[in-house]
Amino acid sequence: MNLILFGPPGAGKGTQAQYLVKKFNGYQISTGEMLREEIQKNSEVGKKIINDMNDGKFVNDEIVNKLIKNAVFDPDKKNKLIFDGYPRSLTQAQNLSAILKDSGQKIDFILFLNVNKDTIIKRIEKRKILENRSDDDLSTILKRYDSYMQTTKPVLEFYSKNSNFYEIDGNLKIDEITTKIEGLINV
Repeated sequence: MNLILFGPPGAGKGTQAQYLVKKFNGYQISTGEMLREEIQKNSEVGKKIINDMNDGKFVNDEIVNKLIKNAVFDPDKKNKLIFDGYPRSLTQAQNLSAILKDSGQKIDFILFLNVNKDTIIKRIEKRKILENRSDDDLSTILKRYDSYMQTTKPVLEFYSKNSNFYEIDGNLKIDEITTKIEGLINV
């Protein structure tokens, strides 16, 4: 089973993805984690990523798509992919469709965690304390939230027509969101 979890920064995608990885023996494909790994390596790509993130921009699609392609074509991960925060743009969604087709795979569930800005602010402030993430500066997150909502509208339109698309109230508590996801997947 392959699925996509998407929603704004702080929506709980990572939390739900980690749960699904354990439950279904899958692989979390988190572009955020992949990008943070590149930053930690202090590579040229990592330096470009950190500049984009600090400016509240999304990282260049070419960089992200290459990382995604490597994950999709990994034979150990075939039909066990849980995309966390990807795709974020229409171009990325189209790219993912093409890569999956080339690899003989498909997406079984598309889950949109819809969360309002106030909930995001509360979660990010809590996450910053608990996880000490450098990308959780409130002003940066608010820029990323606004960019996300603007950039993601075409992605929502692209996926919402599919019979495997589900919008979930991401303002709910973690366990309530998990229960809703389980209900959809176990139907």
